[in-house]
Amino acid sequence: MKDYLTLLKFVLENGAERDDRTGVGTLSIFGGRLEFDLSKGLPVVTTKKIHLYSVIEELLWFLSGDNNVKALQEKGVTIWDEWADENGNLGPIYGKQWRRWGSTNNNGEMQEIDQIENVISQLKTNPQSRRHIVSAWNVGELNEMALAPCHIMFQFYVHNGYLSCQVYQRSADVFLGLPFNITSYALLTYMVAHQTKMRPAKLIWIGGDCHLYKNHIQQTKIQLNRKPFEVPTLSFKRDVKDIFSYQSSDFNIINYRHHETIKAPIAV
Repeated sequence: MKDYLTLLKFVLENGAERDDRTGVGTLSIFGGRLEFDLSKGLPVVTTKKIHLYSVIEELLWFLSGDNNVKALQEKGVTIWDEWADENGNLGPIYGKQWRRWGSTNNNGEMQEIDQIENVISQLKTNPQSRRHIVSAWNVGELNEMALAPCHIMFQFYVHNGYLSCQVYQRSADVFLGLPFNITSYALLTYMVAHQTKMRPAKLIWIGGDCHLYKNHIQQTKIQLNRKPFEVPTLSFKRDVKDIFSYQSSDFNIINYRHHETIKAPIAV
């Protein structure tokens, strides 16, 4: 995760001051790239504690196709509460787009497309395809979403039985949100590799607006003064019948050593 810390330091020292949607203000750069070798471990920030249970449960929630926070709250996860309405609804965000993308067929009838199911099927039957893509950026439904997708597209790539994933994130909160995103997509790549009987290879992350909120500057300086530990490893405790049947107890994360938590407010 040294590359992540390098990006964090670069944004702190070189970011341009910009106003933003939340009114907090940011230091921002445009265009970032990180690459992680998944064969060497699970990329998790160690210079502060990452609540891995929340990362896992959020990912499983996305994969379930749900877009109401009640299921997360039942698991003790509250990371989406700030954006939900009084009934817990968030509109057609990630899970809905991943699992139930709305479209019309040749007869003009509405249909829903399960992008996750399709991409796993394609990986099994046509692994060298250049179309292993899942998108959350549904232009026709953006106005209905409580929060427009930040990580908007990911693509898988297969070579000699190894699976890689590249993610494009249009907007990245480099201190608070990005560590969650990195680990989440690494977990997803491990899961897809597990389901397709491949080995995880690389996670490549591409960022658009990479920003540090001004009320995270002191916390960032604390984090950058800490020495990172080695990243943990991941195995699965059982064979799972499909990508939608994993439970948080299936993830065996080994030797996650970390510094203490650094608290920071969420910019809403």
